[in-house]
Amino acid sequence: MNGAVEAANKNIKKILRKMIDNHRGWHEMLSYALLGYRTTIRTSIGATPYLLVYGTEAVIPSEVEIPSLRIIQKAELSKAEWVSKRMDQLTLIDEKRMVAVCHDQLYRQRMIRAFHKRVRARIFEIGQLVLKGIFPHQDEYKGKFAPNLEGPYMVHEVLSGGAFVLSEMDDTAWPKLVNLDVVKRYYV
Repeated sequence: MNGAVEAANKNIKKILRKMIDNHRGWHEMLSYALLGYRTTIRTSIGATPYLLVYGTEAVIPSEVEIPSLRIIQKAELSKAEWVSKRMDQLTLIDEKRMVAVCHDQLYRQRMIRAFHKRVRARIFEIGQLVLKGIFPHQDEYKGKFAPNLEGPYMVHEVLSGGAFVLSEMDDTAWPKLVNLDVVKRYYV
C-alpha cells in the first residue's frame, strides 16, 4: 500500500510541475491537480479513483458550464428518481471495485509477461570462463580508477539458487561462493 501512495504522490507532483512555472504558488494549484488525478482513468485499474470511492464519475467544472448528456439527464429527474438511481449506483459500487481489482490483476500479468519476454536467462556450465566483479566493500577493491572486473576464472561447480564455486585456471577452487549477478561470461 505504501508503494501505491508513493506512486500517487509522484503523479500529483508531475501534474503540479506542469501547472506552475516556478516552485511558488503550488498550494493554490493543489486542489486542481488533485481533481485532475482523481478524475483521470488509471491504466492499471481501468477506472478513476473517484469512481471507486463514490460509485459515480465526478462532475468536472466544464460540465457545469456546458452541460453534458449525463448532467442533462440527471437534471430532469425528480428527487425520488434521483435517489433511486443513486441507490442503484451505490449498490453496484462493490461490483465496480471487483471489476477494477480483476482489471488490475490482468494488467499486472500483462506487465509481468512483457518483462519476462525481455529477460534472458544466464546459464553457466562447469568449465566456462567468467569474470568476477569487484565491489567497493570487498578486500580486492583497489580504488575507483582500478578495473572493476577480475579474472578469468573457471566455473568449478554450479549450485542451486544461482551460486557458483569458482576456481583459478590451475583448478584450485575458491573457498567463497560467488553469486550469479557478480559474474560475466568471458569470451576467448
